[in-house]
Amino acid sequence: MAAEPQREPQTLDELLAEAIEAEAAGTGPADDGAAAGSESELDTLRAERDDYRDRFMRALADAENARKRAERDRREGEMYGATRLARELLSIYDNLRRALDVVNDETRAQNGAFVEGIDLTMREVLNVFSRHGITVIAPEIGDRFDPAMHEAMFEAPLPGTKAGDIIQVQAEGFFLHDRLLRPAKVGVSSTPAG
Repeated sequence: MAAEPQREPQTLDELLAEAIEAEAAGTGPADDGAAAGSESELDTLRAERDDYRDRFMRALADAENARKRAERDRREGEMYGATRLARELLSIYDNLRRALDVVNDETRAQNGAFVEGIDLTMREVLNVFSRHGITVIAPEIGDRFDPAMHEAMFEAPLPGTKAGDIIQVQAEGFFLHDRLLRPAKVGVSSTPAG
């Protein structure tokens, strides 16, 4: 009867399994020196297998981290990619706000359609801002100064106020989603306590 040709093991796990089967069946080498050599070889293979498994797991973790980082960068790009454009549009808002602030009843009576056009344009700008996550920071006189949202343009003592109260609003500020796009420009009271 012809002996079947022996198949070469393909993976480290197959090599280990084959060596363990041979050891359990007692078909290993007869002398102790060879047995010690095969045990050493088996330990080397196990260490190499463990090293490859560790490298594989690290590579898998690195790939997952890269995927998460790319997803976060994509989301941030969608939300904050237009920051420069949004900052440029703020000057349009400021100019429309100034135009509406100087309109009085007499101007409205004489140029009603013109004033209404400016008002409609301002509403559309605010709608566009809203759709893109831009919100207005509109402090009121008497509010407390918050350095996270306001920029102090000047300090002045004003009777009837406390230090840190907003006494004038020069320009509104804006958030782009949860990031400060531009702080509100305000005047702050420096009236000492007492």
